[in-house]
Amino acid sequence: MPHDILLVEDETDIRALVSGLLEDEGYQTREAANSDQAFAEIETRRPHLILLDIWLQGSVLDGLGILKSVKRDHPDLPILMMSGHGTVETAVQAIKDGAYDFIQKPFKADHMLLMVERAIEAGDLRREVQELRTKTGSNDEMLGASVAVREIKSTLERVAPSNSRVLISGPAGSGKEIAARSIHKKSKRAGGPFVVVNCATMSPDTVEETLFGKETRLQDNSTSVQVGTFESAHNGTLFLDEISDMPMETQGKIVRVLQDQNFVRNGGSSQVQVDVRVIAATTKAMPDEIVAGRFREDLFYRLNVVPIRIPPLSARKEDIGVLSEHFMQQAAASSGHAPRRIEHDTLSALQVYNWPGNVRELRNVIERMLIMAPGNASESIGIDGLPPEISSDAPVPRPISEDRQDITSLQLRDAREVFEREYLVAQITRFGGNISKTAEFVGMERSALHRKLKSLGIQSP
Repeated sequence: MPHDILLVEDETDIRALVSGLLEDEGYQTREAANSDQAFAEIETRRPHLILLDIWLQGSVLDGLGILKSVKRDHPDLPILMMSGHGTVETAVQAIKDGAYDFIQKPFKADHMLLMVERAIEAGDLRREVQELRTKTGSNDEMLGASVAVREIKSTLERVAPSNSRVLISGPAGSGKEIAARSIHKKSKRAGGPFVVVNCATMSPDTVEETLFGKETRLQDNSTSVQVGTFESAHNGTLFLDEISDMPMETQGKIVRVLQDQNFVRNGGSSQVQVDVRVIAATTKAMPDEIVAGRFREDLFYRLNVVPIRIPPLSARKEDIGVLSEHFMQQAAASSGHAPRRIEHDTLSALQVYNWPGNVRELRNVIERMLIMAPGNASESIGIDGLPPEISSDAPVPRPISEDRQDITSLQLRDAREVFEREYLVAQITRFGGNISKTAEFVGMERSALHRKLKSLGIQSP
C-alpha cells in the first residue's frame, strides 16, 4: 500500500509540481491550501507524512501554528517543513516544535524526494518501536522490594519534581538508565523528550557535533542545520551515560552549557538557547578520575547535585524473584512463547549466583531459559534448565528420600530442629552470608536470628 502524503501549500502551481513528483515515485498525495483544509484532511485520514509550507496566504494559522497543533494531537506524525523565505532561526524553531526537518525553496527534486523518504522511514521506525515497547511491556520503574531499592525509589520520588541535576553511579547493567527514565517520567518534563547519549561510544572527532549540532553553508548559499542532542532534548531530559569517557575539551564546553543553557553550533555564529535537564551516569569512581586528570572537577560538582548509587544485583538478591518474573513475562511477550514457571530450587540457584553482569545478565539468562530449558510450555523450569555457569554454583540438595527417612524417625521437636537448621543454612548461603538480609527474608529480627543460629549450633558468618 503506497504511503499517503498530505501537501499543505498555498501556491497552486507548486502543489501540482510537488504532487506530480511524489506520485511519479509511487506515493499517494492529498493537497490543502490552508490550515482549515489541512485539519479536515488529517481528520478524514491520518497521512504518513505532511509536507508543510511555513508561509500560507489567507490561512488562519501559518505553518508553524499548524505544526504545533498537529504535534499536540499526533506527536508521532512526521512533518517536513518548506519555505522560500526561511532563516536558520525559523528552521531551528520548526525542528524544536517537532518537525522532522526543513527544506528551503527552491529545492532540487532529488533532494526533496530523499528527505521525504527519510522522514517516512523515521515515522515508520518510531511506530514500530512504540508497538514493540507496548508488546514487551517496557518498564521505566525500578523493580524490587529490598531495602536498597526502596531507598532508591524514595530518592527518585523526591528528586524528580525538581530541576536538579543528578549523577547516577553503579556497575554496568545495574539499572542506571531505568533510574534516569523514572526521574524523567515523574518530572514536570515528562511530556518532553528523553534523549540518551552514550559518551563511551561517541567518536572523539564528532562528539561536539553530536552534542551541539552543526551548520554547513551549501553551494546555493542556503544553510544546512544539523540539530545536536542538546537541542533535541529542549524542554526535556538529556541522559549522558558514561560521562567519565567524555573528552576533556568537550567537558569544558559542557560546563558552560550547564551554567548558561546556551551554546553555538559547530560552524555557526549565533547563540542557541535551550532548556534541558541533564542526568549523568558513570560506572567509574569519579574522585579517582579527577585525581588522574581525566575529568574536570568543576563539571563533577555541577553534575553531582543529587548523587544516586545503584547497587549491584549481588547486593540485593532478594529482588531476583520479582525481576525474574518480570523478565519472564517480558521475554514471553517479545518471543511469542508462553511464559513458564521457575521452580523454587531453580530460583534459589539464581539467588546464590554472583551476577557479575547484574540485572542485564539476569534478563538475558531468563530469556535463554525460556527458549532453551528442557520440557514444554506447561512444565516449570528446573535446575537442568539453568545455564552451566549458574548451575555449577547451585547448592546441591540432599535427596528427598534421605531427608524424609531421617525426619520421620525423629520426634517432632528433634525433626523441627533438623528442618530449621537446614532451612537457615540454605537461606544464609542464598544471601551470601548476610545476616541482615537473611533475617529480613525469613521474617525475624536480626538479634532473634543470631540467638536461633546459636541455639542450633550454626556459626554466624
